[in-house]
Amino acid sequence: MNRFMVEDLFGIEGFNIAWYGVIIGFGILMGVLLANYKAKRNGYKSDLIFDFILIALPVAIICARLYYVTFEWEEYLNHPLKIFAIREGGLAIYGGVIGGFLSAVVFCKIIKFPILKLIDLAIPSLVLGQAIGRWGNFMNQEAYGAIITNPKLQFFPYGVYIDAVSEWHQATFFYESMWNLLLFIIVLIIARKTKKDGILLATYFIGYGIARFFIEGLRTDSLYLFGGVRVSQMLSILLVMGGGILLVLIKKSFIPNQDYNGKYLISKAVLYKLNR
Repeated sequence: MNRFMVEDLFGIEGFNIAWYGVIIGFGILMGVLLANYKAKRNGYKSDLIFDFILIALPVAIICARLYYVTFEWEEYLNHPLKIFAIREGGLAIYGGVIGGFLSAVVFCKIIKFPILKLIDLAIPSLVLGQAIGRWGNFMNQEAYGAIITNPKLQFFPYGVYIDAVSEWHQATFFYESMWNLLLFIIVLIIARKTKKDGILLATYFIGYGIARFFIEGLRTDSLYLFGGVRVSQMLSILLVMGGGILLVLIKKSFIPNQDYNGKYLISKAVLYKLNR
């Protein structure tokens, strides 16, 4: 398996295009297109999504890298310049998600847009992007689980053959990708049935948090806190708790919907044509 789609681009040695980057880029593109579609259906201009992405994308990448480096600091302590060598790998999805949420908070504060409305527009795109992006791990042969010694279980999608160690391992990347795809469908169904801001965010917190907790327990490349606690499992527990609290607050009407009448709003006449 070649992890590069193109090697030595334009004849420049070492200037390669990795499948991982292509797959992540495709996931981002699909996410943006979906968010743009949902924004228009909900009465907002495309500029809302594109203006947000211009801020969120670079911040998410930076936070994904910082998250990874923080919990692998011993590797970078004596080689600080390697922190910037993202071509060598080392981006954590939880860090990217945190960066996206922080960007949303700042962006909504600046343009005075309801934060939960924007996040709910982005949640389906986020889940879809994660489902697609996990296949980058397949091309890199990473994010896999324990070794499979039983020949009867050495098949895909339960397992994946890792060339570097000549062994079969649990295909945890695939488990998470399929769960995200299921969660994506659930989120779309809920989006059609509710108009309450924050419901999709709570669904994502609970749905992704539960799945990631169990799948992370199978992985062999987890980042750890002191005492052998897996970072992603701890964050998953916090996500589930936060999602549950948010859901209760919304159901009890402690968090009401907020209206928006700013520059990103589509006129009623144009919205009528779009939804015909």
